[in-house]
Amino acid sequence: MLQALLIFALQILYVPILTLRTIFLVKSQTKAAAGVGLLEAAIYIVALGIVFQDLSNFYNIAGYVLGFGVGLFLGGKLEAKLAIGYVTYHVNLVERSDELVSSLREAGFGVTVFTGQGINSVRYRLDIVSRRSREQELLDIVESIEPKAFMTSYELRSFKGGYITSSMKKRAKKFKQKEETNRKDSQ
Repeated sequence: MLQALLIFALQILYVPILTLRTIFLVKSQTKAAAGVGLLEAAIYIVALGIVFQDLSNFYNIAGYVLGFGVGLFLGGKLEAKLAIGYVTYHVNLVERSDELVSSLREAGFGVTVFTGQGINSVRYRLDIVSRRSREQELLDIVESIEPKAFMTSYELRSFKGGYITSSMKKRAKKFKQKEETNRKDSQ
């Protein structure tokens, strides 16, 4: 029974590490993926080795299977918490919204505005690039100003140039300071 608990614990470690390795590979961070992969392989060999020592031991097999399932759950939570990478949003509007553009820029998001022809009228599209860790903040701003906006999102694998550099970090810092000042003033 102690072996089954060890296998369970190893799987709880192994699967989130597997998740991280996969994320790093998808994000083209091969050095990080290789480093994490070493740890992943070591845990995998130990856990599977214990299971294969006695395939008639149901508890060891159950520990492996249950640990894998719980590990997947934890890996998903870890991925969402880390929010590695960037996302781009296309926000489509029926009318131009300078308020939305200004609010997004003040919050430190890069925004490009396009004008296009829809089926019945002129439409406006905002292209917004954000760190995944700030995605909910972006969505909250859009929802508060343009709740009927049509939005699509894409994860970015790579990009070069543009606004998402040091100026974005500076604006985000200013925006947070402004929010803190507003909160203190309203209390």
